Amino acid sequence: MSKKNNIKTLDQFVDEQYGEKGTPKRDKFEKGYEAFKLGFLIQQARLEKGLTQEELAQRCGTNKGYISKIENNIKEVRISTLQKIVELGLGGHLELSIKL
Repeated sequence: MSKKNNIKTLDQFVDEQYGEKGTPKRDKFEKGYEAFKLGFLIQQARLEKGLTQEELAQRCGTNKGYISKIENNIKEVRISTLQKIVELGLGGHLELSIKL
């Protein structure tokens, strides 16, 4: 069997490892991924602005440890706090959507 036959798409891999969409194991995985993605997006925006975690924390009225925990997916963030981080800290605009 050639290696080409063993190549899978990301969707195929996730289906195999975590089950089909809508199953409890898959839902848990996707919830964790979304939390990770949020922290990563905040970190990338902070770095693009050339800010340290301390500088971002000062701008939005929190502390460096809290920013670090959000970026490293250790702490969940409230929407109101996320809005302060994005708008006051990063000078951006927070947009949320709901997909059904």
